[in-house]
Amino acid sequence: MTESNTRLGIVLMIAATFVFAMQDGISRHLAAEYNVLMVVMIRYWFFAAFVMAVAARKAGGIRAAARTSQPLLQIARGLLLITEICATVLAFVLLGLIPTHAIFASYPLIIAALSGPVLGEKVGPRRWAAIFVGFVGILIILRPGFAVFAPEALVALLAALLWAAYGLMTRYAARRDSAATSFFWTGTVGAVGMTVVGLWFWEPMTAPDWGWMAALCVTGALGHWLLIRCYEVVEASTVQPFAYFQLVFVTLLAIPVFGEVLEPNVALGAAIVIGAGLFTAWRERQVRQG
Repeated sequence: MTESNTRLGIVLMIAATFVFAMQDGISRHLAAEYNVLMVVMIRYWFFAAFVMAVAARKAGGIRAAARTSQPLLQIARGLLLITEICATVLAFVLLGLIPTHAIFASYPLIIAALSGPVLGEKVGPRRWAAIFVGFVGILIILRPGFAVFAPEALVALLAALLWAAYGLMTRYAARRDSAATSFFWTGTVGAVGMTVVGLWFWEPMTAPDWGWMAALCVTGALGHWLLIRCYEVVEASTVQPFAYFQLVFVTLLAIPVFGEVLEPNVALGAAIVIGAGLFTAWRERQVRQG
């Protein structure tokens, strides 16, 4: 891996986090006005079209991308992801962008904690210590036992758990399927699943909000394209720490646009969670290289 590849990968990852932060802001706006299931359904229609277009351009086309020896696992992954996205968007509305992302930042720690019993990966004492410290950070964000504790925060925590489970299932699927195959099944299964549920909650949308919906679809496709390009030029472990920029961009967006406030406990807890996550990512890379 060359230094120029690493720099390009970092730039692409930061660009992707910026685009995803914009996507989250648009999702929060639309979900506050319309049913969450309908918003996610329309977003998935475009995402599925994007996934199929990407697959069609690869060698072997759509048939090669769809070929898998573990269809039930791939279907479960797709359905799990749409559940996670619906929970996350709901948390944006109930709790706000900043606290939701602060809690969501714990997902790498959840993956690390579960990778041992679920995937049989070795998790050493230093990584277990980092996981413990990270969850102390989550408790600081949630402040359980205080009058100000928001039960809505549990929706954000559920979203982080679902995303971690999706990450573990993706790792498991990768033992026999390519990334292109998993990406194809994620988009197509998700679109079918969301359509079955979301059509029952269809609401008329204003012309300006159709514009925002179009922006939501474009940011989703652009963000995934940037991630694909990023992982083509550099290893995921190299750029993973820069994924935390999404919390920074979300904060810069949420304060002026949605009037959110960065509470001291959220800032402190997020810093602890991110620090623990960075240490966990570093240890995983050390173990892989050693």
